[in-house]
Amino acid sequence: MKSFLLIGQSNMAGRGFIHEVPPIYNERIMMLRNGRWQMMTEPIHFDRSIAGIGLAASFAEAWCKDNEEEKIGLIPCAEGGSSIDEWSVDGTLFRHAINEAKFAMEDSELAGILWHQGESDSQDGKYKEYYEKIQRIFNELRRKLSVPDIPFIIGGLGDYLGKAAFGAGCVEHQLINQEIQKYARGKDNYYYVTAKGLTSNPDGIHINAMSQRIFGIRYYEAYHKKEHIYEPLINEKELVDKCHNRVNTAAEKTYMALEKFTLGRISYEELIT
Repeated sequence: MKSFLLIGQSNMAGRGFIHEVPPIYNERIMMLRNGRWQMMTEPIHFDRSIAGIGLAASFAEAWCKDNEEEKIGLIPCAEGGSSIDEWSVDGTLFRHAINEAKFAMEDSELAGILWHQGESDSQDGKYKEYYEKIQRIFNELRRKLSVPDIPFIIGGLGDYLGKAAFGAGCVEHQLINQEIQKYARGKDNYYYVTAKGLTSNPDGIHINAMSQRIFGIRYYEAYHKKEHIYEPLINEKELVDKCHNRVNTAAEKTYMALEKFTLGRISYEELIT
């Protein structure tokens, strides 16, 4: 099984409203939870009670289409609201991500790292030190995990920031994006993914559910083609539709029915029929 480490802040953890998009169930997509690989359900992260749709599910679904019969494992380690300083190499978040990744690598091959962070650092001139800080973090991640060459996918911040609600204070998001792009362009095996055209929740800071699906497709495109994604993909909505319209297997349908029964949404009689 190939595995992917998910790190950053809330837009990696996911805050898209679950009711706004069809669910993705795929018995070949696993997530690490309580030290066990389980079939993925959303939210993948549980960093907050408000966790929701993130980009990892559509990334993994797209991966499955190009890797038939193989499994993919997601390692959720993002933390909502975390600044770049909270990801310092001697900090709790960094050490937790390393521990989880090493645990996952006991029975999977770490094939990529997906990073999205920066909203918390989009003000007060913090962008001036951002390049150096991510360089220390990324270099140490590679060293600690002994993965010098795997793809590292870095997403940009949304162009909706700096305008409304909780996102109004992120007035330097474009400068953070410049630092991320500069870093990715100057290093081997780092790929930048644009957030152009994505839409936020009403809070003005969190990417909404459908845009998270699109973002995941862009992340996969960068991973699969080993290239930067500077513009929205021409067919990204079509690719998202394919993620949503996949025919579920018998095992997946059973899992979904058991989930509905356990949540009190269907009766026992409905479950067994």
